[in-house]
Amino acid sequence: MTEITFDSKDRWIINSLQGGFGLGERPYRDAAEQFGLNETELIARLKRLIESRALSRFGPMYNAEKLGGAVTLCAIAVPEDRFDEVTEIVNAHREVAHNYARSHKLNMWFVLACEAPGEIAATIADIEAETGLEVYDFPKQQEFFIGLKVEA
Repeated sequence: MTEITFDSKDRWIINSLQGGFGLGERPYRDAAEQFGLNETELIARLKRLIESRALSRFGPMYNAEKLGGAVTLCAIAVPEDRFDEVTEIVNAHREVAHNYARSHKLNMWFVLACEAPGEIAATIADIEAETGLEVYDFPKQQEFFIGLKVEA
């Protein structure tokens, strides 16, 4: 695995922007000022952090349910020799928000976020048809907000 290196300003950016990002007319310019950067420099740093995989993404987190959609957690028992193939099939669905490998009989876990509640069952059926594997649906029973921040 390639080691990711970043400087103290990168750490400051990562740690600070996890707590929020403005919605003004020029949010990158506004955010850049606190780091002593201009808008272009901040965007370049964020792009480099994403390309180096220090960050997996930079963007908003939407609550699909509050927007009229639906979210569920799914799992599949994938034969090890098909894991990469099934990953590509699952990740090709725009509804797949996250996909994780796990050391368990159900070794692939992913989150579906759909625009409408009825799309969950249809997306699961599509993935089952495409992979030939059963998808286990674990709908949310209760939601907890934990305010996860990872310090760099």
